[in-house]
Amino acid sequence: MTALLLGARMAVSGGRDGWTRTVLTALGVGIGVSLLLLAAAVPGALRAHDARTSARDDLRVGQAIPAAADTLLVATVDTTFRDRPVRGRMVRPEGPAAPVPPGLAALPRAGEAVVSPALARLLASPDGALFAPRLAGARVVGTIGPQGLAGPGELAFYRGSDSLTEERASRLTAFGEAPRGEGFGPILTLLVVVVFVVLLLPIAVFLAAAVRFGGERRDRRLAALRLVGADAAMTRRVAVGEATAAALLGVAAGGALFALGRQVVPLVTVWNISVYAADVRPGWPLVLLVALAVPLVATGAALVALRGVLVEPLGVTRRAGTGRRRLWWRLLAPAAGLALLWPLLADGYAGRTGGPVEYQVAAGAALLLAGAVFLLPWLVETAVRRLHGGPLAWQLAVRRLQADSGAPARLVGGLAVAVAGVIGLQMLFAAVQAQYTTPTGQDTTRASAQAWVSAADPAGARDRLLAVRGVTGGTATVQVQATTAEPVASAPAVEVRVGDCAALAEFAELPDCADGRVFAADGPPEVGPPVPDPGAGGQLRVGPDGLAWTLPARVPHVAARVDPAGRTRSRLLVTPAALDVRRLAPQAPLEVYLRTDPGDPDTIERVRNAVAGIDAHGNAWPFAETVEADRFGTVRRGLYAGAVVTLLLIGASMLVGMLEQLRERRRLLATLVAVGTRRSTLGWSVLHQAALPVALGLLLAVGFGLAFGAILLRMLAVPFSVSWTVVGVSAGLAAATALLVTAGSLPALFRLTRPAGLRTE
Repeated sequence: MTALLLGARMAVSGGRDGWTRTVLTALGVGIGVSLLLLAAAVPGALRAHDARTSARDDLRVGQAIPAAADTLLVATVDTTFRDRPVRGRMVRPEGPAAPVPPGLAALPRAGEAVVSPALARLLASPDGALFAPRLAGARVVGTIGPQGLAGPGELAFYRGSDSLTEERASRLTAFGEAPRGEGFGPILTLLVVVVFVVLLLPIAVFLAAAVRFGGERRDRRLAALRLVGADAAMTRRVAVGEATAAALLGVAAGGALFALGRQVVPLVTVWNISVYAADVRPGWPLVLLVALAVPLVATGAALVALRGVLVEPLGVTRRAGTGRRRLWWRLLAPAAGLALLWPLLADGYAGRTGGPVEYQVAAGAALLLAGAVFLLPWLVETAVRRLHGGPLAWQLAVRRLQADSGAPARLVGGLAVAVAGVIGLQMLFAAVQAQYTTPTGQDTTRASAQAWVSAADPAGARDRLLAVRGVTGGTATVQVQATTAEPVASAPAVEVRVGDCAALAEFAELPDCADGRVFAADGPPEVGPPVPDPGAGGQLRVGPDGLAWTLPARVPHVAARVDPAGRTRSRLLVTPAALDVRRLAPQAPLEVYLRTDPGDPDTIERVRNAVAGIDAHGNAWPFAETVEADRFGTVRRGLYAGAVVTLLLIGASMLVGMLEQLRERRRLLATLVAVGTRRSTLGWSVLHQAALPVALGLLLAVGFGLAFGAILLRMLAVPFSVSWTVVGVSAGLAAATALLVTAGSLPALFRLTRPAGLRTE
């Protein structure tokens, strides 16, 4: 115990040099700990997000609730603003005891609105004028509290109404009880498990490297202890105490960084997902695990580091120059990972989801990717041993790597693991993307947007939408259902479209169309039965009220065509003179296909404003040729966001490690400058010294990444395919990160090479 306490004391003593060493180690460990705590907080944050979403649920499908003093009518009036979803609800209480949504102190009255803080900021910004018409002139009287929002960045509002009817709303007596959402399935479960491994493994690699900062100076201090009588066992205990103390300071620094970082979380919205600071709270078991694991890793790393040196009273002898790193044991980790994944390669992963299988995949992937970390020091040592000659800067870099290739390789290890994991995952994403991407069939050459409204004056609504700035053209039809016999509800129905000839031409080829004509457009048999024939002069019951309508004597049959929305159906196509749509109901449903100016992205926002002015329940959306499953897109975006954060923090960690290496060599560097070496030469030598391990690490990462991707594809029985663009971009981003880190260390290099660097204690 005395030796351990002596080591802890040495970690925080020794003047400015000792404190600097300890602070750098604590900072490096703290960055890793903060990331681990952030990852541990993710499940809790998602649970809190889902709990708030469930508590405000107002979906009541198929429930017949009679009006009473404690009921509330709620209508969904969701919209979108610049690709951000906006949750909108229109409410009308039916009695004094009507339920109040979570986050609201009281229900808004007619002409009033309660908005989320994020929407309030949007309304107060220069963009507010583009969204305000969707509130229909309602006066904002308050904001929604946190318990009523999915996250602090959510755009949401509640608007009061005195004209809402149960025909276009849901009646409820309480909020909550959301239905179960879309499941993940075996492929998405595999993706989630591997994403967590890929994002967390580089952090663990860097933690193991950070606790070994200051190794050379530590060895000299241990030699001094041997000189005053300490034996080899005591020096090991002192080294363990010093490493443990620095690691504990790093745990404390990581906790402080995490506490600061969670205050920034509410300010960040990543792909429409945001959480509150209180949500980012890891469970105590995971916090305790991190707090215990990091000092244990530090202890193990300190003992492993001492295996490579011989600490004697008169100095330190390094064994690296006489022995070569062995290869065989470095292959054990990837071999064990492959052994864990092999049963899934033979039998397939689909249909075997569950806790044990997911742990098996996580352990196998971690061991397989860790092989890149174990092999990199051996590869660097083997490569630099054969390098000789060249410019002075190159020779200095090569000689330094030949003397000690372990420290630079450890710094690059986390980067190599991250690149290998990203390459493998991107191969899997690219291969299975087609299973989660569905063609919509929408023809963007004929229309770029679609709008649905109900209007008492369909022609006026059409003209209003076509007059929106940025709309270059379009067509509109009234869509209703018709039956051939009484009662309406039990008779077979046919879709009726009422519009001018240009609008009807979107649904069928009409060679002789004129106002007053009616056509029966028959789709292929697989999409449904043909239009029923009531006979010449027969009658149909049209619309929700069953309006009697007599067909003309001649109704020619024509072949239906795919409409701009990608649908092919059998329909009755009716021109306005043949059926007066104003007789159908108080409001007729109108579908409008719009062509918009591609150079004006705000056109769709102005169209939505016009729709809201016509019908609060209407909506408009742009056309797209494909649509992606929400869960798949969320997992992929989570990988992108996590990879960017991990890459940035790995870069920051590499910078800390490189600064520590330069600080340990400051006397040598200052001596080289004192005897005439140019600072630019030393700068280039530092660049070469960083570039060689990075290049070899990326080469190894590409190999492991391709192998990892091939294994994942084989587990899902997906054909092997590689996107070399993704491989090149991943390696290029990693190389750019290393280059920026090296450039960031140059000011410190030039400062350390001043004459003051020759001082020693």
